[in-house]
Amino acid sequence: MTGLEWVRESGLLTTPIGLTNTFSVGVVRDAIAARAADEEAWSLPVVGETWDGFLNDIRGQHIRAEHVEAAFEAAAGGAVTEGSVGGGTGMICHGFKAGIGTASRLVAGYVVGVLVQANYGRRERFRVDGVPVGKLIGERIPEPREGDEAGSIIGIVATDAPLLPHQCDRLAQRAGLGVGRMGGTGAHTSGDIFLSFATGNRGLGVERGEVALRMLSDLEISPLYDAVIESTEEAILNAMLAAETMTGREGNTVHALEPDLLLEALGATRS
Repeated sequence: MTGLEWVRESGLLTTPIGLTNTFSVGVVRDAIAARAADEEAWSLPVVGETWDGFLNDIRGQHIRAEHVEAAFEAAAGGAVTEGSVGGGTGMICHGFKAGIGTASRLVAGYVVGVLVQANYGRRERFRVDGVPVGKLIGERIPEPREGDEAGSIIGIVATDAPLLPHQCDRLAQRAGLGVGRMGGTGAHTSGDIFLSFATGNRGLGVERGEVALRMLSDLEISPLYDAVIESTEEAILNAMLAAETMTGREGNTVHALEPDLLLEALGATRS
């Protein structure tokens, strides 16, 4: 994920966040930087990636600057499209077609939202609410490859609570707990990266003078941790449920998670 050193150094997120595939980080970063240059603003763009080479001709370098511009235009309405869209188009999660997912919680008057680009995990480890649904569904939905755990997940946590940078770091760490509850292990080659930002403090980029900051008490943050964990779980599941079966490079096919089979698997342990 580009731009993280500036985020760590300054405590500020100064650009939009781009998500794409592994080989397109450069073009997405450059397109975001060009937008900032047009506004005469300094920019060190934050761009994350996950690998989609099973479905996508990733070495073909098909992502271009106009696709980044189209993504900005699509995002202007505020709603997030889930599933096989944008950077999530070629992604696979727990052996099912996946992509972009999002979920949120309202906690003590603050909103906590999570957006994931989900592309990780083995079928046999997939769990929902603690139920081993991956094992219960099994091969009734064909797996695209032999049970490996190649891939990654990017998680972005956002809140309007007044938090300081070290508190945002703590929120970001909890996204990994949500991934773990779904069955992720952070396996070798799985680049699991989580970034959190808060909008509760504004106007921090002043050049001189003191800056007034607001901070939620550390003792009151635990409910936000709960919200991050739950929202991460739900966002991953939404990414799979919103995606559709896709055939891509060399005829490779990844099947969608069928809601009826998921409900059957959940019900099997509770009947």
